[in-house]
Amino acid sequence: MSGIGSFDWDLDQGLLDLDEVALEVFDLRPEEFDSRPDTMVLRVTPEEGARIDAALRKVLDSGRRSYAGYFQVTRRDGVKQWTHTQGTVLRDEQGVPHRLVGIVRDAGESDQPLSPDGTLPEADLRSVSSILQGTAEALSHAVTVEDVTAVLTGAGSLARFGADALALGVVEQGNLRIAVVSGASPIAFNNARVRRLDQSLPLCEAVVTQQPRYSTSFTELAERFPLLPPYLADTGIDAAAFLPLIAEARSIGGLALFFRGRERFTREHRELCGALAGILAQSLQRATLFDQEREFATGLQSSMLPRHIPRFEGAEVAVRYHSAWSGREIGGDWYDVVALPQNRVGLMVGDVQGHDTHAAAVMGQLRIALRAYAAEGHSPSTVLARASGFLAELDTERFATCSYAQVDLATGTVRVARAGHLGPLIRHNDGRTGWPNVRGGLPLGLATTLDLNEFPETRLDLVPGETLVFCTDGLVEERGLDITIGMEALAEVVRDGPQRPEQLADHLADHLWERWGSNDDVALLIMRRAPDPGTRQAPRIHQYVHQADPEGLADARSALRQALAGWELAEIADDVELAAGELLVNVLLHTEGGAVLTLEVLPEPVRRVRLSVQDRSSVWPRRRTPGEAATSGRGLLMIEALAQRWGVEPRGDGKAVWCEFGPAADAGSAVLSPR
Repeated sequence: MSGIGSFDWDLDQGLLDLDEVALEVFDLRPEEFDSRPDTMVLRVTPEEGARIDAALRKVLDSGRRSYAGYFQVTRRDGVKQWTHTQGTVLRDEQGVPHRLVGIVRDAGESDQPLSPDGTLPEADLRSVSSILQGTAEALSHAVTVEDVTAVLTGAGSLARFGADALALGVVEQGNLRIAVVSGASPIAFNNARVRRLDQSLPLCEAVVTQQPRYSTSFTELAERFPLLPPYLADTGIDAAAFLPLIAEARSIGGLALFFRGRERFTREHRELCGALAGILAQSLQRATLFDQEREFATGLQSSMLPRHIPRFEGAEVAVRYHSAWSGREIGGDWYDVVALPQNRVGLMVGDVQGHDTHAAAVMGQLRIALRAYAAEGHSPSTVLARASGFLAELDTERFATCSYAQVDLATGTVRVARAGHLGPLIRHNDGRTGWPNVRGGLPLGLATTLDLNEFPETRLDLVPGETLVFCTDGLVEERGLDITIGMEALAEVVRDGPQRPEQLADHLADHLWERWGSNDDVALLIMRRAPDPGTRQAPRIHQYVHQADPEGLADARSALRQALAGWELAEIADDVELAAGELLVNVLLHTEGGAVLTLEVLPEPVRRVRLSVQDRSSVWPRRRTPGEAATSGRGLLMIEALAQRWGVEPRGDGKAVWCEFGPAADAGSAVLSPR
């Protein structure tokens, strides 16, 4: 027994973790302690407990980060034992305390000098306790095994342990894997070295026997361990402590500390080494458990998501899933991509309420149901309505949010419905990004319960080269901030990101995963309609003009003029721009949606340009003769005067008005030069 034990008190969950030495300090057997602070009444009188609570409450309310004090423990034989404790208060970003970590030690039977509030005066703090407190505080922030190793290798790590070098070994499947080496170790440890757990080396012996070994003579150590000499090096280190890391009576690793100029290990120093090992063992056990739970959680979540995303002619799709950094808790976020008849694609992203295995199980069932309803060819509104009914019939009180879109890759028509979820973000060919106004209904399950199974559809137009981005709220939402801030941030990162979906998905992960931290899961789905630039002899551009975008007309005119200049057809830019303005204004004023503008070169038999403006209305334009005072009706007459020919043709459930322009006679036979 080192005489100094360590503890970790989770204030949120009300759990107190005591190592083996701390249990001995309190004279408690492992089976007597259930990790509840209330159990300590077995050894602390009500009066002493009240004083401790008052002093601790004062520390917590004061905002202090550290504390120290004495209190009395009544051992099972009735002897009153003074106990010294010292630790660190961990607080969240709002300053609310959520965890205490520190050490306890047997201070003997005599009365101890206390300040009025029961705390130890600053002048009496011993260096041993200071070292332990610093180590406990550093390790208290370690969540994963990687975090623990970072504490042992980071700046000030050796000074924190009071050593000149150290090595950490972790028990794995009957072997000791050296996970950390810091400083000039006299034994050639390295991160990739794995040793069988026997007693052929001193650190392995300490792990097997659960007994520490202290040595100030490597010569004597080599006589005891014949395999050791090849590992010795002349580094000036002449003393070592080989310490087992024990958690719940099981060896989980070993710590080797190396020193220069040390001729002996005093009782105080042995207690310090033992306490350091105890603090490290607690932290390592907690981190190992966390890593195991994370592996389980992410494995379960991944098994619920589709393993393969289908490929499509005319589109590229990329998906990503980012799990929350919260132990065994997992979310119900998901994505799916469904191949539909007639060159259509179904895209869905959703989130089941909760962060546990039940949420993941519900998500798996709901995803399969949604996929089945989509594959049957139902409209987005019907798919969501049926999925809501399915969820309401499950034996669960969870609800789910979801967005579902059907994309026609031939026409670019997108029909979207959403159930309490974010709609898609669109990146246009000119680099602009925007969140279109997509009407929505209540979350799935809840909508059926309230008999409000209405999920209105919104039609969007995706021109070749444009990109749809679907995500769950974990990508754009941060506690304490308005969600619009995250939505604007996402739009900005998408705007500046790569064109290809796979590269864009990586770009978003690099810029946004860490921005919002890891408090929630994130599902991400990106689809880009294949660009349609035509050929070098017959180039083509597409642009969508949104009905509510005041800059859309100006942007479209600018895009037309730039394209014609690049195609060496700038002389007809005025006529094309004027005709495009007339057709676009007619769509934006007299229909219920935006317009898709296409400009392309028709090289044969005579090189000319075709302008096409597509809308969602099935009403065809008609030419009429306006009166002298009329303010409208001249558009088609103007186009007829400017263009060589024009016409109207059906496009899906809408139409496209087109007109063709030719260059001046002296340039009529020009051939577009390759670029």
